[in-house]
Amino acid sequence: MQPLEFDSLSYRSGSSRVFLISGELHYFRVPREGWRDRLEKLKAAGGNCVATYVPWLLHEPEEGRFDFDTPQYDFDAFLTLCREVGLWAVVRPGPYQYSELLNAGLPTWLLKDYPDVRARRLDGRLIDMPFSISYLHPLFLEKTRRWFEQVVPRLVKHQVSRGGAVAAVQIDNELMGIHEWFGSWDYHPAAMGVGLENGRWSDFLRRRYATLDALNQAWAAQCPSWAGALPIDQEEPATTAEHRRLKDYNDFYFEAAGEYMALLGGWLRELGVDAPLIHNSGGPGMNAYFESSVRRMGGNFLLGSDHYYNLGLDWGDGTHPTPKYASKIFFSLEMLRHLGYPPTVFELPGGSAMDFPPITGPDIECAYLANLAYGMKGYNIYVFAGGANPPGAADPLVGMTVYDYGAGISPTGELRELYAVQKKVAEFIHARPWLPGARRQADCRLGLVREYCRSPHYGMDSAALPVSNYAAWTLMRKGMMMSAFCASLSPEMTDLSADDWLDDTTTPLMLACGSSMERSLQEKLLRFVQHGGKLLLAPALPSLDEHFAPCTLLADGLPAQRGEPAVWDACTGQAIGWETGFAGGGSLILLERSWVMGRHWDAAMLRGALERLGCRPIVECSNPNVWTSLLSDGEHSQLFLMNFFTAPFTVRVRCRLPGSSTWVDAGEHTLPGVSVKPVDLNLPAD
Repeated sequence: MQPLEFDSLSYRSGSSRVFLISGELHYFRVPREGWRDRLEKLKAAGGNCVATYVPWLLHEPEEGRFDFDTPQYDFDAFLTLCREVGLWAVVRPGPYQYSELLNAGLPTWLLKDYPDVRARRLDGRLIDMPFSISYLHPLFLEKTRRWFEQVVPRLVKHQVSRGGAVAAVQIDNELMGIHEWFGSWDYHPAAMGVGLENGRWSDFLRRRYATLDALNQAWAAQCPSWAGALPIDQEEPATTAEHRRLKDYNDFYFEAAGEYMALLGGWLRELGVDAPLIHNSGGPGMNAYFESSVRRMGGNFLLGSDHYYNLGLDWGDGTHPTPKYASKIFFSLEMLRHLGYPPTVFELPGGSAMDFPPITGPDIECAYLANLAYGMKGYNIYVFAGGANPPGAADPLVGMTVYDYGAGISPTGELRELYAVQKKVAEFIHARPWLPGARRQADCRLGLVREYCRSPHYGMDSAALPVSNYAAWTLMRKGMMMSAFCASLSPEMTDLSADDWLDDTTTPLMLACGSSMERSLQEKLLRFVQHGGKLLLAPALPSLDEHFAPCTLLADGLPAQRGEPAVWDACTGQAIGWETGFAGGGSLILLERSWVMGRHWDAAMLRGALERLGCRPIVECSNPNVWTSLLSDGEHSQLFLMNFFTAPFTVRVRCRLPGSSTWVDAGEHTLPGVSVKPVDLNLPAD
């Protein structure tokens, strides 16, 4: 088998670009006599890869006693079979697995015999979930290292480089989720060094502030020592100093998680793994948490995300793919692209641990095609086939003897509705071998400030800031992004921390701006408009830098007088946006409004403002409730029409293909409720 490689656009195998189509299949759940049957059904459904956890819980049931010989747990034989069937394998050895396993896959003896490894809140209390571990606790790392020394050599011999099937190895699972979802970041003194004169937290503060005097000035505090420089934990900081103090621990926690990931990755390499290392972010909102991890991991590492829409009655924004789901997967896939990876969904729903609300075939098809429309280049269906939980291994909160998951293949091997959908989508991809090399076409840009994405943990709202970082993040997602989709615009996200976007002065950039913005970003934005760029900014100019210190660099570079009225309120008729022109040909519209998409006027307002800045839309759709996305590799083009509502809609669509200056009629289409319709547009450009 050829190695599975990747670049920033797609996966590659040899000289060919390929689409990664994987299915999660657990050797420890699917009956051993059914392994080959399930693998062959995965391949028959268009799959080229299989993924599986290797649970620490099962393979070290007692400390020091390892079981790799029980026939049902013989993953050596399973990986050999993957090679025989002709499927790549992604192996996920933990230490965490989650997967509705007892202790999230950690061995019971670890939690029972070493309770101090559990994560702690700021006040010293344990985080609610008993398997929430302090990642960098020395004892936990010691036990994890020993587990790796047992399991990794067994998977290494199955790597593609040695003639086997293992094409990638995952580090841990949904890192940081175990803390985020159960109430608190980790503040354990033994791991994080909180309250210690020499520990990770105090070392971080020394690097950031150098002296206690500088720290106390920034925090408006009187900490007597580094040990006394304690974090705070409050939802609504009252001052900018409190914002900064909260943000400091937020930044530190992400760096500590990156240290943990790099440590595990180093062990995997040391023990012989030469395949790419991967990790799955626990969801779209968590991708930005991994900036430090990505930086530490360097090359031959790939971050993907999980994109569920319904895992139970209290999950997410609805029981089927909705506009909120679509907006989340859009910015998730775009952020992964900006990190330099082919956008990959390492857990694309293939059912649910809950029977209600149901996961239906039409809903799943809509979710899969929406991810494809927004640029997905690889996916792993979780789960592809169900099976029985090993005795005593099920999470008691879920309580499943059989891990059915409503999957496309039942625990006894019968094919279900979801299997047909999965096969249909894979066949659609295989029939278009150009898709791995295709790019989303865009007519405007949506500015991404990564810090805004990371802001929920240091102040959702505050009287100290007119526009908090989180408020800017909300305006970007629920205001600008959704309004753009309803206006039939085709935005792409632009990572402002990079420099490659500055040279494009023809495609307008819209940006939701908080009161705080990095000094370097303010400088870039000013340089952009002064040299011909077109910028729409809302709701106000920044007045602080990334550390909440005064910084009006962007505002100071603008003319003192207010510009020409350019946007008007539909109700009052009063101007709410003003345009300022620059000698170099650039323009800035300051839109003094924050909104959540709720009226069609919102979409018309945004489209009008962007067209004033030179936007040339590439799609026109007659119904604002139907969203569009256009993919092209230069020769082939695919238009996706997306309806995330339960009622059917009929639309008329036309578009401009890459290299074309004229509109092409894409026809009239009726979309059933909750559906995505691909439209082939393989027409020659003029």
